[in-house]
Amino acid sequence: MVLGFGFGIITVEAGYGFFIALLMSVLIYAGSMQYVLVSLLTGGASIVSCAVTTLMVNARHLFYGVSMVDKYKNAGKKKPYLMFALTDETYSLVCRGERPEGVDFHTFSLVMSVMNHLYWIAGTVLGALTGAFVNINFAGVDFAMTALFITVFVEQWKGTKNHIPALIGVFASVLCLVLFGKDNFLIPSMALISVCLSFGRKMIDKKEAA
Repeated sequence: MVLGFGFGIITVEAGYGFFIALLMSVLIYAGSMQYVLVSLLTGGASIVSCAVTTLMVNARHLFYGVSMVDKYKNAGKKKPYLMFALTDETYSLVCRGERPEGVDFHTFSLVMSVMNHLYWIAGTVLGALTGAFVNINFAGVDFAMTALFITVFVEQWKGTKNHIPALIGVFASVLCLVLFGKDNFLIPSMALISVCLSFGRKMIDKKEAA
């Protein structure tokens, strides 16, 4: 809700109305990309620019999807929405596999996905209304998304003894940041992480089993 609140505020501050903010959170539901999209729209970006930027910003979802292929394989009618709603927050929760005893994994994942989506929408509505009717300086509110990624990383680190994937992600990101700069490091770092995880899968699985 806090992240959706921030998005609602910046959308209204950028000159888009309450209804546009609501539609974006219902239909796009892309977290950080929604923050970026507001800047793209206000800057007059082309459809191609929006598409390329979306790929760069949300490339991490490719990795989320690959790791959930087997888990969502037999989800039936739930599968399309589970795929659509696999955000950072939802992935962080469902990939841990912790759920109430006797509750089907797909049902648990669906409920968790729907709840997160509704929280995002509710936050957007509250943020949009606040931005429209409350006269406050909201500079820096978009940092909420950065704070989310830090929180997810910390929770994942604390939730498992196997820190190899996390360390690979940090090392690859820092290396590519140094080599390619802050504007171009995302895709190379994702590619490097993918290669490292693929070739180091046996070692990672062995560490997990131990």
